[in-house]
Amino acid sequence: MMNKINLLFVTLFGIGYLKFAPGTWASLVTSILLFITFHVLNISSSFVLLILLVLLICSIFSVSYCLERFKDKDPKQIVIDEVIGQSIPIYLYEISH
Repeated sequence: MMNKINLLFVTLFGIGYLKFAPGTWASLVTSILLFITFHVLNISSSFVLLILLVLLICSIFSVSYCLERFKDKDPKQIVIDEVIGQSIPIYLYEISH
């Protein structure tokens, strides 16, 4: 059960299994979710930072746990790194404006 949850987390609920550009799709979904978070839901930037830090810590453990399942050293199915990587500049832009 925990393995399935980790796999869903690191593949962003299956986006990593898309045939064409899974990292790009994950970045697009992340951008949309962060736009909704900041501009529609008006969630404070401190709370978003806390969530991003929790995601970062959880992703470190989840990716290391799920790497055993894949044969590649850097499998394209794991897109949580794109999520974190896209979140950082969007967050910094939002707090500076």
